[in-house]
Amino acid sequence: MKFLLYAFGLLALTCRLAVAVVAVTDDTGNPVRLAAPAARIVSTAPSATELLFAAGAGARVVAVDLASDHPPAVARLPRIGTLGALDVERIALLAPDLVVAWGSGARGADLDRLRALGVAVYVTEPRRLADIPRTLRALGRLAHTTAEAEVAARTFESRIEALRVRHAGVRPLRVFYQIWDRPLMTLGGPHILTEVIALCGGHNLFADVDRLALSVSTEAVLARRPEVILASGLGAERPAWLAAWAAWPELPAVAKGHLYSLPADLLQRAGPRLAEGAARLCARLDAARGE
Repeated sequence: MKFLLYAFGLLALTCRLAVAVVAVTDDTGNPVRLAAPAARIVSTAPSATELLFAAGAGARVVAVDLASDHPPAVARLPRIGTLGALDVERIALLAPDLVVAWGSGARGADLDRLRALGVAVYVTEPRRLADIPRTLRALGRLAHTTAEAEVAARTFESRIEALRVRHAGVRPLRVFYQIWDRPLMTLGGPHILTEVIALCGGHNLFADVDRLALSVSTEAVLARRPEVILASGLGAERPAWLAAWAAWPELPAVAKGHLYSLPADLLQRAGPRLAEGAARLCARLDAARGE
């Protein structure tokens, strides 16, 4: 009888442990496995921070990078460096059981050091709009906040689908999306904003370039004759260099006054607020199309 009780007890413990194990695959295809839902999470990028809070895991975040500024609750959290220069020692002292990183903004050597210390690392690298709700759900599983994550994921999906339906069949517009002026920089085909522009009935002028971001010449932009120029600087304010395009009145975008600015944080962070950014981008193209 004692043996049977012991066996049943061992079986119950094994089942509980099996249930507690959490396993997902990150955006780089690497498996992320936790013995139990994450209780101490470090975010190393603003987009990762916003995804974690939207997924209901904000109370479990114990530190963020220097650039994370949304939601307001992150203001009270310790900082662990910048995207390209993480303070690995300080992260280790925080004893996290999960680090969430943005692949394009993190040094692989830093992430490898964290893994060598036994820290689980989930890397986000959203390239499509569908990647955002998928990531929200994955983070919800890792933090055991699946209900909150599901609400956030469905909200994002419904907002994007509404924009897709509203702009199906509209007249397409040639769009140049400028992210910097010196050097003149834009986004290529693999960037998630190429899909956002298409969602709104636009065509990214440099969608044919297989790079996330690239430097281009003024002559290359002039040759492709954008009908709309969108610019995002470092913050929400209108970049001063957007007005410089007035020097080329022969451009359709300049001739018609279709020079618009958009808040960088809403568009260049691949997180839940991208739905709001997409709505604003669509509104700019609707205004240009209406004229």
